[in-house]
Amino acid sequence: MAHKTILPLIIIIHKLLVSESQNIGSPPEIITIGGVLSSKIAQMEFEKSVNNLNLLNGRINLHFNSTSIIMDPNPIQSAIKLCDNVVSQGVQVMVVSHPPGGDSQPPISVSYTCGFYQIPVIGISARDSAFSDKNVHPTFLRTVPPYFHQADVWLELLKHYGWKKVIFIHSMDEEGRMILSRFQALAEKEDISVEETIKYEAGDNSFESLLTDIPSFESRVILPISYEATKRSLMGEGYVWIVSEQAMKATNVPVGALGLELFNATAENVHIKDAVTIIGKTIRNLFKNDNLTTVSDVSNSCKNRKSLGETSGKIIYRGLLKERLDNAITGQITFNNDGDRLNPIYYFKNRQPMGIVPVGYFGNKEAMVPALDISDNITWPGNINTKPKGLNIVTHLEVVTLEAKPFVHTRLRSEGGPCGSDKEKFELPCNHVNMSTNVTTEYCCWGYCMEMLREISQMVNFTYDVHISHDKTFGSFEKRRGSKTKQWNGMVGELVSKQADLIVAPLTINPERANYIDFSKPFKYQGLIILVKKTAKSSNLASFLQPFQDTLWILVGLSVHVVALVLYLLDRFSPFGRFKLAKSDDTEEDALNLSSAMWFAWGVLLNSGIGEGTPRSFSARVLGMVWAGFAMIIVASYTANLAAFLVLDRPEASITGIDDARLRNPNENFNYSTVKNSAVEMYFKRQVELSTMYRQMEERNYLTAEDAIDAVRNNKLDAFIWDSSRLEYEAAKDCDLIVAGELFGRSGLGVGLQKRSPWTHDISMAILGLHEKGKMEQLDNEWILKESSECPLEGSAPATLGLTNMAGVFMMVAGGIVAGVFLIFVEITYKRYRGLKEKELELARNAADRWRGNIEKRRTLRQTLQRQRDEQFAAIPINMKGIPLNTNDGSNSSMQGETHYPGKRLSYTEATGSKLYSPPPQPSLPSASSQSESRSVTINNPAYGDLMSQDDNFV
Repeated sequence: MAHKTILPLIIIIHKLLVSESQNIGSPPEIITIGGVLSSKIAQMEFEKSVNNLNLLNGRINLHFNSTSIIMDPNPIQSAIKLCDNVVSQGVQVMVVSHPPGGDSQPPISVSYTCGFYQIPVIGISARDSAFSDKNVHPTFLRTVPPYFHQADVWLELLKHYGWKKVIFIHSMDEEGRMILSRFQALAEKEDISVEETIKYEAGDNSFESLLTDIPSFESRVILPISYEATKRSLMGEGYVWIVSEQAMKATNVPVGALGLELFNATAENVHIKDAVTIIGKTIRNLFKNDNLTTVSDVSNSCKNRKSLGETSGKIIYRGLLKERLDNAITGQITFNNDGDRLNPIYYFKNRQPMGIVPVGYFGNKEAMVPALDISDNITWPGNINTKPKGLNIVTHLEVVTLEAKPFVHTRLRSEGGPCGSDKEKFELPCNHVNMSTNVTTEYCCWGYCMEMLREISQMVNFTYDVHISHDKTFGSFEKRRGSKTKQWNGMVGELVSKQADLIVAPLTINPERANYIDFSKPFKYQGLIILVKKTAKSSNLASFLQPFQDTLWILVGLSVHVVALVLYLLDRFSPFGRFKLAKSDDTEEDALNLSSAMWFAWGVLLNSGIGEGTPRSFSARVLGMVWAGFAMIIVASYTANLAAFLVLDRPEASITGIDDARLRNPNENFNYSTVKNSAVEMYFKRQVELSTMYRQMEERNYLTAEDAIDAVRNNKLDAFIWDSSRLEYEAAKDCDLIVAGELFGRSGLGVGLQKRSPWTHDISMAILGLHEKGKMEQLDNEWILKESSECPLEGSAPATLGLTNMAGVFMMVAGGIVAGVFLIFVEITYKRYRGLKEKELELARNAADRWRGNIEKRRTLRQTLQRQRDEQFAAIPINMKGIPLNTNDGSNSSMQGETHYPGKRLSYTEATGSKLYSPPPQPSLPSASSQSESRSVTINNPAYGDLMSQDDNFV
């Protein structure tokens, strides 16, 4: 394993030794740097700088040579000398300056020639925008930035001072168009606008006519400057003039102008040193990294071109684009893809009464990120030291609004008198102009927004006029008739077209509008909600049964009878179901029968008193206690739910919210909509998940919220989707309306302003101040949360029950009465029928008792007679021939006409001589009818005699 690690190390050391020996023994690679300069002094500095490169090569086997010429003012001669004296030397890279006497003439011919032969060129004085075009100058780089890069510094200066609008003055040549284009591209990213662009022909000496309209513009920041500005009093207080490097060199720059100056812009020797230094660093790095091994493919004559492919010139050019020189004399040197220098250093110069004074700088020699540092000791136009606002702020504003209760109420001025005649409310005149007929209608406006406008105007200090929007809409972005481009209409359109300065209305803040207008901080946060008409629950006769479902009622009724049956069985079969009371002679208590058990079960369930018929056994009483607990829970649950269903029952909305199935899956029987060209319509259009609802509403949307609310009230519309503040106000005012569901699509209401309006910040701060002071909450309570006294307050007190709610209970009582009356007739009828049966049975029982009594009487009579007879026979001797009879009066007599013979059985009459017989009193018989009756039997009754004459065994 060790030899595998050592082997690559030996190979690397071997290569280094071989390379070092080759460097020592082989001739160095010759790098020739050419120069086209402005003077002999520059040539000497150039040669010195190139020679200094050879001192820094180290182990890299390179040698730098130099060759240079002085640039000819004639471009053609300059190109010829370049070919004869420089290109012929086989140069790999060029440094080019300007002709003697000034830098006004760019080195175009040198750049063309070197570009054709793929020789990289570093310019040290050319700042024209044309050299940034790589199609024309493919190998040109420069250590100085082009003039149009001043736009970067101007933008940073505007950001530093917070100026958002400028007036841009530029020439109509290539340089003027380039600097305007770059400034507009950068300003758009930073939300800075060019209010007006003023163009002039290059070479014009008079700009007076161009400056005529500047006082009417809002912006007071002007780029750049002309002398005519002083003659038109445009250098007075409030203006800001930022000028270019070229303009700052003029001798008639007015006091207060602020301009730029590039650090070491004209120091040719300094730029020569930096250019040669970065060339040497680049080539050394290329050879060091083996990106470049030879430069022998360069052209040594303008008459031939050795290669059109990958040349050492192209490699060196790409290396220069990537190189960075941090310790350059002119600051950090890096290039962009166009070969232009990045991160240059500029000085800010201010024209003061004593002359031009540096007041700051932009850029940093040590850092990649540019830094800006500017002094407060600046003299501004008008010879003042206070920073101007940079805007001509108009303090009288045009305010647009529209009717949107409760935020804005309107009335015709002709109907209620002049605006402000009602001292209890703050009214403002607000006219409406019909753009089609040009007819003006006079209105008065008042409400939440008008009072807020009054407060803001007092805090920010501006005056205003109010008018109603021409379209009477909030505004949407759509194509107008006969136009292919989209435009804003409504209130937003008036703001975009600058017909109005402010929108003071319940304007929703959304992304579509924010791209074209500014918004203040929200004065009210809200969302979207749905307005529907109340649908009161129908109270049927079974309303009191609502607390329990049908199945529960069935189970409760079944439980009553099951428990009653089980109680009966437990008490019936328990050995302790019958018992005598202790120490009492009373009879024993009876066990619980089925009827009493049923009465007990119902009585416990309905909380009625149970006086008798309670379970007797312990087992049945345990079940009774459990049943009582069950009944308590059932009754308590029923009572609580009955209160919820009847006492606290409220009318409810027909839908549950935005996720209701009737909204998500619309049908022809359910219509809903919003307002056309409104933020709510934009919201549904923007949300993908609500696209179905948007398509459903698109053709049904109303022009105004008032029309839609009336449609809901008149049952022409089932649901209206709109701002929560407005719909809550309408629901509080109209007892038949109600808002459904929860808020969705939350947003804020703000004051609309023109894009980059100077009033945006101040009005936002005023609104925040009103929130802190509680003024906005006061307006909410006064205008939005003020409910109608005619509508009951939800949740404040239970709803009052009416006959419709409790009709079922009364019907139940009436049913009980009817059932009782019906049952009493049934009982009477049954009693009559049973009474007849009982009477017949009683008659039969009486007859049987009478017959049985007669039988008993006869049996008793016979026994009595027989006993008497036996006694008589035993006491009286029998006369065979005839027996004399003693009468009661003591005389003897005998039966007339009859003769008694011995052995003959005498009757009672014969034996006693009596004709009547009174039997002894008989015991009472069971029959009631015979208890008070007494019987007398005539002995000599023929019928009775017949009976008595029968056999002795008669029964």
